[in-house]
Amino acid sequence: MKTGQYIREKRVLRGWTQEDLAAKTGITARTIQRIETGEVEPRAYSLQSIASALEIDYQELVKCEKADSEAADSDKERIWLPVLHLSGLFILFLPPLLIWFWKKNEMKEVNRHGIDVLNFQLNMLMFLVPLGILAVLLITIPFIVLIALYSSVIIIVNALRVANNQPYKYPIVFRILKP
Repeated sequence: MKTGQYIREKRVLRGWTQEDLAAKTGITARTIQRIETGEVEPRAYSLQSIASALEIDYQELVKCEKADSEAADSDKERIWLPVLHLSGLFILFLPPLLIWFWKKNEMKEVNRHGIDVLNFQLNMLMFLVPLGILAVLLITIPFIVLIALYSSVIIIVNALRVANNQPYKYPIVFRILKP
């Protein structure tokens, strides 16, 4: 449950208006309203004042605050993980590498998925570079096309799986990077 909703429930259970809670906490009624609607994140001092006025444990409000933060991170990951997987479709290695470097410390799942995506991209490069060199002989062009198609299909399938909270897998991959 969100912090603001929890505070509102406790306030309503006591039969208080926002103005009543504001008077007991020294926080403005407008700030109470903004906290309850989720417009602002309450500061520790505000949470302590509210917990004291509502006679609830401050740690309960802190737990709600942490749950809100984790839910926001989860929403961000739901966006960034499919983007990370799909980024391998463009110029192979560079976009996933950039996204991984940029977001790996913010979201723990981006780090894990990023390593898997980069391993897959490195494997595809290991196949494509020698085949590209041999393409001069025109023998390997069908193999290059097949690898490009295989790579694209795997990337799209895994992006869809991640977007739907399903497990993903990059088959036939040598683990070059380790978590």
